Amino acid sequence: MSRPKIGLLNAAHAADDTERNFVRELDADVSEFRCPSGELPNDFGFDGFVVTGSSASVYWDKEWIGRLKTWVGGAVEAGLPALGVCYGHQLLADVLGGRVEDMGEYEIGYRPVEHDGENRLLDGIDESMTVFTTHSDRVAEPPPGATVFAENDYGIHGFRKDRAIGVQFHPEYDMQTAETVTTGKDDQLSEERIQEVLDGITESNYAAACEAKQLFDNFLDYVAEVQGDRVAAD
Repeated sequence: MSRPKIGLLNAAHAADDTERNFVRELDADVSEFRCPSGELPNDFGFDGFVVTGSSASVYWDKEWIGRLKTWVGGAVEAGLPALGVCYGHQLLADVLGGRVEDMGEYEIGYRPVEHDGENRLLDGIDESMTVFTTHSDRVAEPPPGATVFAENDYGIHGFRKDRAIGVQFHPEYDMQTAETVTTGKDDQLSEERIQEVLDGITESNYAAACEAKQLFDNFLDYVAEVQGDRVAAD
């Protein structure tokens, strides 16, 4: 089986860091598209796709967000396996009929998330995970027919509907990115809150969070399985 072709829909404004993190974690032939700059694939010629995090909100009235939603809806309809991370998780939920809302607060830092052990995306990952989170929006209602498989006290952290899977947390982050993102919240969070989060960005917490990186290999295994089914059907 050839290496999977993955479309990376980079919705971040700090696009270089986001590309670096995802390309490092995805053992695939990755084609990146910087969505806020107007880049989108011309077709659905991938084995699967990933939508990244962003400082944007899915409910903003921005042309690039509308175009991204249209492309994602078409790709899902075409049967491509999809993985959404943070903003991507919320965007998949929105496109599939769920509801995203402003939380009125921030979840940020290394935090516990529980999963039910039933979703293959999290195979091999402890059911009580440590993950890095940074978001002020959340999926308030999952899409109709979706299964929620991960949650914490801030709400939904994982759902699946058919071949579309979303996670609210950031398994791709390294320590450098966690620090950069945290210090960049100085216009939204108090100095005390920021320092508290920075104090938690430790080697031990990062090592614990690295367990969740397994989900990228799990997703690619699923992509390969779908790819194999298509070849067999042909």
